Amino acid sequence: MVVRIRLARFGCRNRPFYRLMAADSRSPRDGKHLEVLGYYNPLPGKDGGKRMGLKFDRVKYWLSVGAQPSDPVERILFRAGILPPPPMLAMAHKGGPRDRRPIDPMTGRPLDIASLTIVDNPNTLDGENEASVEETA
Repeated sequence: MVVRIRLARFGCRNRPFYRLMAADSRSPRDGKHLEVLGYYNPLPGKDGGKRMGLKFDRVKYWLSVGAQPSDPVERILFRAGILPPPPMLAMAHKGGPRDRRPIDPMTGRPLDIASLTIVDNPNTLDGENEASVEETA
């Protein structure tokens, strides 16, 4: 049995609300589940932000026993700080050559390589061992 962590849709038409579920990969989207792990409301609240609530310990447990997150759940878990950023490449146009510049996972836009700095040893003081990255493209 392959366990997936995925979203189950609730709410009314044009007002979606999702629950994060640990479910068997063969069960339907809104069908039988093993455990509810949290919720995600994509509609902005009064403060303008999207609402999300997770049971961190249970999500980490399911990931540790081999549950596979779906792509949207992987992005949600990255924003919550549980998973590393998913690998992303920008596409110029469909079927065309890929742009090899690194992508900022929060905005989805290419990073400005000229303004980045790389620190060889994060334990050193500021100003020591810093080298700026030069654009190779």
